[in-house]
Amino acid sequence: MESKYEDGSLTRRLISDEAQDNGLKHQDSESGSENHSTEGTASSFKTILNGFNALSGVGILSTPYALASGGWLSLIFFFIIAIVGYYSGVLIQRCMEKDQSILTFSDIGGRAFGNKGRIWINIIMCLELYLVATGFLIVEGDNLHNLFPKVNIEVAGLSFGGTQSFILISALIILPTIWLDDLSILSYISATGVVASFVILGSIFWVGAFDGVGFHEKGELIKWSGMPTAVSLYSFCYCAHPVFPTIYTSMKKKHQFSYVLVICFILCTFTYAATAIFGYLMFGPDVQSQITLDLPTSKISSKIAIYTTLINPLAKYALMVKPILDAAKTRFQYKKPLSMVTSTILLVTSVMVALCLPFFGDLMSLVGAFLSLTGSIIIPCLCYLKISGTYKRLTCELVVVGGIIGIAVMVVILGTYTAVLQILGHF
Repeated sequence: MESKYEDGSLTRRLISDEAQDNGLKHQDSESGSENHSTEGTASSFKTILNGFNALSGVGILSTPYALASGGWLSLIFFFIIAIVGYYSGVLIQRCMEKDQSILTFSDIGGRAFGNKGRIWINIIMCLELYLVATGFLIVEGDNLHNLFPKVNIEVAGLSFGGTQSFILISALIILPTIWLDDLSILSYISATGVVASFVILGSIFWVGAFDGVGFHEKGELIKWSGMPTAVSLYSFCYCAHPVFPTIYTSMKKKHQFSYVLVICFILCTFTYAATAIFGYLMFGPDVQSQITLDLPTSKISSKIAIYTTLINPLAKYALMVKPILDAAKTRFQYKKPLSMVTSTILLVTSVMVALCLPFFGDLMSLVGAFLSLTGSIIIPCLCYLKISGTYKRLTCELVVVGGIIGIAVMVVILGTYTAVLQILGHF
């Protein structure tokens, strides 16, 4: 088992493909196999685009729902999460500067806590990828049903209507893509997070300003009961940290990485916050877990937002689950025919989860609370304390990082508990 993870190949591939999500954009995993003391080739501008695309994802759809859950003052926590997310990104940079043998996110865990740390980080990332990919199916099902509400299909004598029917249709469309060995074509499609985010934001604003919806809702100042959900969904928006080491390694001027992060976080925070505010002002407390489900489908601007939302997940699904399939293939050493069977089984299980738990907001709240906070905040902080040796002496930095870890752990527990209760409440 140890040899399967020791060279970090799983994590390099994982990060390389995972970055296409939650809108993550990645560099080629194999190109990161060199020591990052060698100069990278990416300019700062290209790195900004990569970083923005890494942070841009389906989380933008749920920000109005998150704001509606917690009220206007929940935006304070949103900006705090953005600041802490930036700081933990800087800690990742410092870890890599401490040890130039670190190339990937799991390398950081391996350097800090040995092979067990590397394995646990891989497990967390794979689980997050799986659930986010499942969320893609729910997004497809919900938005297609919104466009075509009368479609129903029958499979083996069972009737599927609404969202469920489109989840099945989307899965059939996705199936050939997960059989592909070369996903380079899909990667070009899925690397459009920058454009997609601004198209969705612009379309939502157009609907509110010029298509008759307006910005008339006042909303509530604060809703403490919904605050755990709001914070969890906000955290889901900033879950790109596993790709930061790859982006850092690719840079030509690595000393500018922290400045690049500032720009990326400012741009993404703007798009997320603007979408949240516009959506909440348009639809108030009744806004759905995906803002696109509230848009009037008869308007062209609404259709642009919905179709933009639909295109990327179809390509991103295969890229999201490929690291999981690669890990299984590396572990069990099987050939391509069995690989196709394994990928099909993975898709089938993902479809089953989406059919049983078609609750996008609650599922992504669970991912944000349990996995995103753990992977993007807690792990970088813990690894930095260990690698830097900061934990050995009482300093202001130790107090700050330790405080972040303590608060994040409490949010993970409360947010996960709340998300599980909300999912169970649907039954």
